[in-house]
Amino acid sequence: MNVRGALKGQYRAALKMLRECVEVCPEDVWVAGEHPRNFWRIAYHAIFFAHLYAMQGEEDFVSWSKHREDADCLWENPPVVDPYTQKEILQYIDEVDGQIEGWIDALDLISLDSGFSWYPNFAKLDHVMLSIRHLQGHIGQLSELLMAHGIDTKWVSKG
Repeated sequence: MNVRGALKGQYRAALKMLRECVEVCPEDVWVAGEHPRNFWRIAYHAIFFAHLYAMQGEEDFVSWSKHREDADCLWENPPVVDPYTQKEILQYIDEVDGQIEGWIDALDLISLDSGFSWYPNFAKLDHVMLSIRHLQGHIGQLSELLMAHGIDTKWVSKG
């Protein structure tokens, strides 16, 4: 069984779905929503954490060159920040998509440590699967917001 191949395929499928949500989002919907759950911020949160969680651990993460502090935060009451453009988020998605295979190849999938302090006693393979579920959960949110505006998106089975 090719576990790494399956993980890569599911990440890439989810990234394709995230990309489509961003591409088809009308400009007014992009900035709509109650802070901090604006469409753009959910999209950024999804790609930020897909990027972060593709690392072996917190210490291996290097932020995207355009990262803004607190832009990834969907909880509590983070500061209001200027929204990223759709073009910027698409660029970030493409950067992550272009590196996901190498990142997955580098992971120690048999490690009993997630690599992230907020996931103690959590094996790395479980954490990678959690990351894909997290990404897909936010894609579901974005898809529902789009459907509420009459825009449907496609399901992608594998990347």
